Amino acid sequence: MPRGQKSKLRAREKRRQARTETQGLEVAKASGAAAAGKPPSSVFGDRPENLPAAGTPSTPEAPEGATGATAASSGTNSAENINSPKAESTSFPKGAESSLSEILNKKVVLLVQFLLQKYQKKEPIRKAEMMKFVIKQYKSHYNEILKRASDHMELAFGVDLKEVDPTRHCYTLVNKLDLSYDSALNEYEHMPKTGILMIVLGVIFMRGNCAPEEAIWEVLNMMGVYAERKHFIYGDPKKVLTEDLVQLKYLEYRQVANSEPPRYEFLWGPRAHAETSKMKVLEFLAKVHDTVPTAFPSWYQEALRDEEERARARAAARARTAALASARSRARASTSSQAK
Repeated sequence: MPRGQKSKLRAREKRRQARTETQGLEVAKASGAAAAGKPPSSVFGDRPENLPAAGTPSTPEAPEGATGATAASSGTNSAENINSPKAESTSFPKGAESSLSEILNKKVVLLVQFLLQKYQKKEPIRKAEMMKFVIKQYKSHYNEILKRASDHMELAFGVDLKEVDPTRHCYTLVNKLDLSYDSALNEYEHMPKTGILMIVLGVIFMRGNCAPEEAIWEVLNMMGVYAERKHFIYGDPKKVLTEDLVQLKYLEYRQVANSEPPRYEFLWGPRAHAETSKMKVLEFLAKVHDTVPTAFPSWYQEALRDEEERARARAAARARTAALASARSRARASTSSQAK
């Protein structure tokens, strides 16, 4: 590869890693907003009796002065660099006494950043490394910090933290969408869009599988996401929803028939149907509400019916595949016997 091209690739990689660290330092704000901005009854319907009222959770704040420049300067070549002396001094200013709550909030932010870097590099996530480079002397609070960081990763980015080796305490981050549908999709680059996509798919589902554009923005506005404003995670939200996710076939965006002036509505795209399900989306929204899917009886029943239909479709596909294989086998046997 020519030297100039290698330099461009390295520069591009450094810029992407710098964006990762900046997002890691600030992602907690967005996920907290997502949890606080729970969808209103006017969009999602009446709130069930056992559903907690919308409230603001304990949300870690990004460290003061943690701009893109300071995040990038903390080091981008290894996950350990997020807890270099320089990074620690950014998060915990000398001479300032922080309460335990504030310290734990900052630890959650650092752990989110650590997880993002591991996800980007496709490296294993080990408890030992989290303890050494992030948790440090706050070992007794490990479970709390891990749980909150995991929640933020799910709500902001749409990825789940799953333990894959209980003996060695190894974890992995799993995208809520089945990205095997298109292996060419760059998982890391599209990860920030998964969180907002799951919210939008939920609004569409709960609005009868077709949601007017204004209903989508009503929910997103409560999360601090506006059509006319740049967002530090999602970039240009309007473009993400009406162009990017439409081109990727996760969403359909069409004009409402006979509307004047023109109005628009969203539906699930073919890729959304292939990579997720109504039950998965309902589980995601239930978590945002800090409840369970059965708290939404009518939507839960619809999701169950959808699961049954998917199971029947899979069984039918397997039966067709088996029938074709059997027919080919008989044809080969017949050809072989005739040759003799």
